[in-house]
Amino acid sequence: MSSQNTLPSYLNPLELGPWATYLEQVERVLPHLGRLSVWADTLRRPKRCLIVDVPIHMDDGTVRHFEGYRVQHNVSRGPGKGGVRYHPGVTLSEVMALAGWMTVKNAALNLPYGGAKGGIRVDPKQLSLSELERMTRRYTSEIGIIIGPDRDIPAPDVNTNERVMAWMMDTYSMNVGSTSPGVVTGKPLSLGGSLGRRDATGRGCFVVAREAMLRLGMEMKGARVALQGFGNVGNAAARVLHEQGARIVAIQDVAGTIYKPSGIDPHALGKFLAAGTGTLLDFPGIECISNDKFWEVECEILLPAALENQITAENAGRIRARLIVEGANGPTTPQAEDILLARGAIILPDVLANAGGVTVSYFEWVQNASSFFWTEADINARLDRALSEAFRAIWDLAQERRLPLRTAAFVIACTRVLEARELRGLYP
Repeated sequence: MSSQNTLPSYLNPLELGPWATYLEQVERVLPHLGRLSVWADTLRRPKRCLIVDVPIHMDDGTVRHFEGYRVQHNVSRGPGKGGVRYHPGVTLSEVMALAGWMTVKNAALNLPYGGAKGGIRVDPKQLSLSELERMTRRYTSEIGIIIGPDRDIPAPDVNTNERVMAWMMDTYSMNVGSTSPGVVTGKPLSLGGSLGRRDATGRGCFVVAREAMLRLGMEMKGARVALQGFGNVGNAAARVLHEQGARIVAIQDVAGTIYKPSGIDPHALGKFLAAGTGTLLDFPGIECISNDKFWEVECEILLPAALENQITAENAGRIRARLIVEGANGPTTPQAEDILLARGAIILPDVLANAGGVTVSYFEWVQNASSFFWTEADINARLDRALSEAFRAIWDLAQERRLPLRTAAFVIACTRVLEARELRGLYP
């Protein structure tokens, strides 16, 4: 059955955006699902899409309205789980796709969650701290009708952080009349956050890269890494890779692209940027190159950790890396993936490579429910084990059936989701 014939009526087929990428990935996996493929529309249609108006008083006395979203793609295996992003490019299509990928990601890791995502179309850099707080609290109140520790659990994403999660947790708690730390994850430690959460997504990128390199006979020591994005994910991934002997030879962010064949120290770069004395391009001892040249950098590992649709049919043919580790959600279009696979590249898909964050979010949620907290060493060991086991299952299936790793991950995840859907049946 064509996905075009099963689109939700509120989406224009000509303006699908990231949701089109997700739908194409679903279509590619359906031939491998056997009898469960009859439930395919469960994957093609989000369970619930909430669009909310977020009006706030600005510091100058005016009132501005922002558009917010919360999408619950699937909750057959447990409560919705997924981040909230603040970005001027947020759309319903994007949030739907991100929620769909969260469904697959949580199932691929066998976490007891469904997939959800949220966002507000805003440039948070244009807001004061007090305006940001008011917007967060109003948004939380608006989506409060569908979130909760047993219903849907938000977390940080692009341009949101521990402070934003603290505001969300407090707002929800005030509205329900009791402190509810489990309603969000990625909180500050003093409010029930988990050790190891901040670096978990980047650390997870390293774990799956290590596992792939072991099987491919690649050495971590001296491996050259080109990194797109130096936010929370890219920064953490770069630090762990650097500490394990890899060389970060190129980094790209919103300011531009820097290059240094002998390696860029991510610890020093992080301190430089935190000081606020300059942008990426002002870091001493590096060469500035064009953003377009970034894709041609000689490297063993390419780690896109920015936004979706960065690797396209236009630039995929210039990529030299043998291993692409998707730190971002949906950074590679299906057409670009075909080009990369045809030349022998290995793509570690986002639903596995960046699953470290939601895995430790799960640990945080469990700790909140039990009021018993683990050490950071325990967290990191559990994260390593969970990702290594998920990688092994996906890798083995890919080898057995001669599938790309993304398809193998979708086969495992979608099988779990659709089995849950079939077993639960339809009510009423």
